[in-house]
Amino acid sequence: MNDLSTIFSEPVVRLGASTITLGHALAFGALLFLGLFVALVVALWRSAKARAVAAAEAADHARDAETRMAGILQSQAEMQGRMGAIAEVFGARQAELTQSIGQRLDAMTGRIGQTMTEQTKSTHESLAKLQERLAVIDTAQGNIQSLAGQVVQLQAILSNKQTRGAFGQSRMEAIVADGLPHGAYEFQATLSNGSRPDCLVKMPNGAPSLAIDAKFPLEAWNAIRAADGTDLQKVAAQAFRRDIEVHVRDISEKYLLQGETQDTAFMFVPSESVFAEIHENFEAVVQKAHRARVIIVSPSLLMLSIQVIQAILRDARMREQAHLIQGEVIRLMEDVQRVDERVRKLQGHFGQSAKDIEDILVSTSKVTKRGQKIEALEFGEGEADVPHGGAGKVEAAPRVADSKTGQLRLRVVEDGE
Repeated sequence: MNDLSTIFSEPVVRLGASTITLGHALAFGALLFLGLFVALVVALWRSAKARAVAAAEAADHARDAETRMAGILQSQAEMQGRMGAIAEVFGARQAELTQSIGQRLDAMTGRIGQTMTEQTKSTHESLAKLQERLAVIDTAQGNIQSLAGQVVQLQAILSNKQTRGAFGQSRMEAIVADGLPHGAYEFQATLSNGSRPDCLVKMPNGAPSLAIDAKFPLEAWNAIRAADGTDLQKVAAQAFRRDIEVHVRDISEKYLLQGETQDTAFMFVPSESVFAEIHENFEAVVQKAHRARVIIVSPSLLMLSIQVIQAILRDARMREQAHLIQGEVIRLMEDVQRVDERVRKLQGHFGQSAKDIEDILVSTSKVTKRGQKIEALEFGEGEADVPHGGAGKVEAAPRVADSKTGQLRLRVVEDGE
């Protein structure tokens, strides 16, 4: 016994100042075993309780599952019935759809056939029109080729200085001849100093004639267009300015004669492009020409000037014929007076006719009133005219009833009764 107590009192583990003996260790192990046993018992009890609860919940879930399965089976039966009805409806709809599609396909086939026929017809018509247009295009191409040849000829004409001058003169002559009457102008007329301007326009009332001369400085203008560098452009511009100044000086010295020609002469430039180049880039030349009393005109400005001269000539002719016009106006006024007198006479006839128509209307109104009185049997005492030219009379007699109709009637007494 002492040996056991000694054994139990022997230290086993030292923790700092504390000493753990074997007895303490065994006691602690027994307490630990007891605690584990209690915990195991508690865990087994809780596990049994949980299994019981799980079994109850499983039973509840099984009952719910059976209920739901019954509902699902019922819904499945209803669904099968509905699916059968839907299948029948779909079958009927499919048959209708098949029939409708067949009808539409037939109609579409017919329309497509008709459309193809119309399209074929339209295509044939379009091809026929295309052939016609191709023929027109061929004709136009021939005209273009002919025009190209004419352009080449025109280029050849313009490249020669003499032919170019003749071209400008012919264009000026065409404008003057189209705008003025014959005899109001003269081409290549000779002045007192022996010079011959291209055209002299004769002004009215003995006024001096207007001199027009055509100039076409095309070579210098083409040189300006063809110049690449600044230096070449300056040289070409100087040459162009020099040509214009020479033309202006020649016109001013040759064609401005006191008492024989107007104080101003026209220099006709037969190209609108050349005219625009002069006025845009050579303003000093234009001012110099104005000071020399030479007006540079283009085809459009010459046409406008000729129209103004035409109006002046027309006004002068009207002034010359003023006495004839006055006599014609006097005779016209006499004719108007005669027409006025005859209209007044006709107005009198119309007035008399209107009065006669009014009298006729009065008579017809009287006749209408008498007829209404006869219809209503409202004669007064005395005599009344009978529509027999006054040959008969109507006596104021009592109204007698007709035995057949039962209506009242009058007794008309003719002369001689």
